[in-house]
Amino acid sequence: MDINEFVKQVKNKEIDIVEHTKQVLAKCKKINDEYHYFNEISSELALSQAQNLKKNPVGRLAGVAVSVKDCLCVKGVQSRGGSAVLNGYKPVFNATAVQKLIDEGAIIIGKTAQDEFGFGSFSTNVGNGLDIPLNPFDKTRACGGSSGGSGGITQVADFAHVSLGESTGGSIVAPASFCGVVGFCPTYGRVSRYGLMDYANSLDKIGAMTKKISDTALVQELISGYDNKESTTLNSPVDKYSDWLSQDVKGQRIGIIKECFGEGVDEQVSKHVWNGIKKLEDAGVKYDEVSLPLVKKYGVETYYLIAMSETSTNLAKYCGMRYGAHDKLKEGFNDYFSKVRSKNFGKEAKRRIIIGTFARMAGFRDAYYMKAMAVRTKIINEYKSHFKKYKALVSPTMPILPPTFKEIEKLTPLQNYMMDIMTVGSNLAGMPHVNINVGKSNGLPVGMLMTADHLKERRLFQLGGVFEK
Repeated sequence: MDINEFVKQVKNKEIDIVEHTKQVLAKCKKINDEYHYFNEISSELALSQAQNLKKNPVGRLAGVAVSVKDCLCVKGVQSRGGSAVLNGYKPVFNATAVQKLIDEGAIIIGKTAQDEFGFGSFSTNVGNGLDIPLNPFDKTRACGGSSGGSGGITQVADFAHVSLGESTGGSIVAPASFCGVVGFCPTYGRVSRYGLMDYANSLDKIGAMTKKISDTALVQELISGYDNKESTTLNSPVDKYSDWLSQDVKGQRIGIIKECFGEGVDEQVSKHVWNGIKKLEDAGVKYDEVSLPLVKKYGVETYYLIAMSETSTNLAKYCGMRYGAHDKLKEGFNDYFSKVRSKNFGKEAKRRIIIGTFARMAGFRDAYYMKAMAVRTKIINEYKSHFKKYKALVSPTMPILPPTFKEIEKLTPLQNYMMDIMTVGSNLAGMPHVNINVGKSNGLPVGMLMTADHLKERRLFQLGGVFEK
């Protein structure tokens, strides 16, 4: 159902929101048994919110079900970031983005499955004891990562629903592509990170996943804006994104990133993305091919050096003393910390801690981390040079169709990391980007990625509106 129409019916009391919420929760439990999209279904919270809303149905999202990636804090609901090291942790506050949606009448239905702390491209690196989410089009295939549960439930939900995801290197648009939904990642700092379990502080961003870009525009508008609780949020006006969906695109000029259509990109992916480009052309958009040689040559390496260095620091706080998993203190503190962390961190988390710690050690910091930061600045400038002429840059979102779990098992860690080749550039640069579904190949969805300049989210909604029309 269209979200605006649903909200209207809730406010007119044409829908009994408590009964509707009970039905939604029952559907989610059934879906979860089959597809594993939730780490936690928050039935008690959802019904409490529905009962309050029934008395006073207000807000632009009144009664809309919202699923939240597990790394975003929801007060009183187990929130683990997809990791066993936080088993039992129930935050005493809401993340700012979550609170803003609650203030608009949204109902929080649960915490979605993800790669542990966001460490992956397929949502197969889930924490110890947690289930891997399955692709909604083929249960033998991956949802994409790391916000895999958010992408999956967004596709299968037959009720008014949006999901909050989080991206460090492509973790919103990648699962959106593999699950055939809209995934939006804003400018870094556009949405407050307060209440987010950080992966890499200089890269993390919070965005919406929905079936329609008009719904995405509404949610992004609601969660964006300055937050005095979080020092990296930008204190600049938020556009009315919904207004841009109907704006004429005739005469707009976009750049097609030529490196993203070459070797290693599935032919069917290229074909469908070009079909999407032709649809923009039919609406009056002009395009040229452009080149991003620095992103192609150094993007993945730069991203992983920065991300792993920052995450090795961030994960130090998960030591089994203050929150989450605990054990009996029999030895000294060092032995205790090692025991808790060894037992509760997954293989990929341990790998990233070790690599990141090495890259920022004395004697290696200048050679690796600082050099990666310098290259990052050059990558930002490379993007900026194109935005002097083009409103957006376009490429496939993922180079392949959703892979099977057997195919993923055969990949080396490096091959896993290379799956982010299309998405790391815009994330390193902190620029807004969106995945738009542009068709299916053999029943599997294909996504097109559009990237705009800092704080130019409205351009993406303007171009994205073509596909909704």
